[in-house]
Amino acid sequence: MSTVLFEGFLSTTEMLELFGESSVIQAMMDFEAALARAQAEEGLMPVACAQAIASVCKADLYDLPGLIADGRRSGSLAIPLVKKLTETVALFDKAAAAYVHWGSTSQDVIDTGMVLVTRRALGAIDRDLARLIGALLSRARTHARSPVLARTLMQPAQVVTLGYKLTGWVAPLLRAQQRLREAAARALRLQLGGAVGTLSAMGPQGPAVARRMAQALGLPWSSLAWHTQRDEWVALGAELGVLCGSLGKIARDLSLMAQGEIGELAEPSGSGRGGSSAMPHKRNPVSSMAALAAATRAPQRVAALLASMTQEHERGLGNWQAELAEWAGLFLSAHGALAALAEAAEGLIIDPERMRANIEALQGLVHAESVSMLLATSMGKAAAHALMESLTQRALASKRHLRDLTLEALAQDAALSGLRDRIDPLFDIDQAAEPAARIALEQLDSLEAQAQRLQRTPRPF
Repeated sequence: MSTVLFEGFLSTTEMLELFGESSVIQAMMDFEAALARAQAEEGLMPVACAQAIASVCKADLYDLPGLIADGRRSGSLAIPLVKKLTETVALFDKAAAAYVHWGSTSQDVIDTGMVLVTRRALGAIDRDLARLIGALLSRARTHARSPVLARTLMQPAQVVTLGYKLTGWVAPLLRAQQRLREAAARALRLQLGGAVGTLSAMGPQGPAVARRMAQALGLPWSSLAWHTQRDEWVALGAELGVLCGSLGKIARDLSLMAQGEIGELAEPSGSGRGGSSAMPHKRNPVSSMAALAAATRAPQRVAALLASMTQEHERGLGNWQAELAEWAGLFLSAHGALAALAEAAEGLIIDPERMRANIEALQGLVHAESVSMLLATSMGKAAAHALMESLTQRALASKRHLRDLTLEALAQDAALSGLRDRIDPLFDIDQAAEPAARIALEQLDSLEAQAQRLQRTPRPF
């Protein structure tokens, strides 16, 4: 089995196409066409030559596998691309061929090509992030007061609500969406500096050419080339890695709550989704699987991006190339996770009765802290805690309800008997869930407003 097969298995067709050979090479061709036009507008070449160059800047005119094979030998995809482009231009206009890629360098065309592809990829990320956020907010609103177990250290803790839990999933996603946009606004820039970043080959017209190119490609430009200054670019990748971590947290919770013994949530099924080759009854959480795979791989990819920042002088040796290889993989993983979870959230199956049954099956143990706090008003915190610890152990051993054991204990202690009428409300599941419900409803108003603002705000991609 090939690595490419399993890479694609965890991603989406859309992202595979965006970072595919044709898309990346076309983005590089778009750079070359924009460069020629900008230079013609500044009088550095005849307009007819620029038109001749731009007319053949079409990836489908070229042998892409051949370009890639030649790129391996030359150490840069840009070298065979520029060579073949020059040869093709010469077939129609020998004079124009002399101006191909003039004053630019390999890293200019590759970096800008990756910026153009990344801009489109971020559009897909942002779109599906909004889908996931919207689906989770809708479910959180519906189940703002639906009681569910909170679990700490993988054990039952107290009662919260599903809405409370879902708002906890959404908040990091909204923060990620905001940060990705901010990072993109800083990172998505034209790369045009020539051999060492000074645009010296174009003379005094160099900055004007760059400004015209930037406008044509819809990118900002700075006179300081970022050939080996990769901080903003890597920061964008790191933000994508953080998003993968937040998606993995959702997937981990969802997959645990979807276990058959728990049965509180389930991913949508049907049409072979989540089936087993051996067990017909299986309903595997395949969306969670994709997100967890992304969360597992993203840290290593981000670490590789960080490690690649130690680039030598004005052009990196090996580290820039490593960055390029990791970049696409990070986006493939992130979008695969995001699209899968968005689909799962939109069809999420929620079982409030099972959530309540799981709470009731614990014989009141999750209410022990509330009871202990009440008892502490009469007997002190330490004594109350010790009593409730003893009663919870008896409840587990005897399989009796903690409420009944508590009432018996209070009946045997005259100093505590006056608290008996206040015990039953502490074991009411809906009352126990109310603090979480209040927080969920308060947070939902804020999160929904934030989501709406982000949808109205122009994106940098």
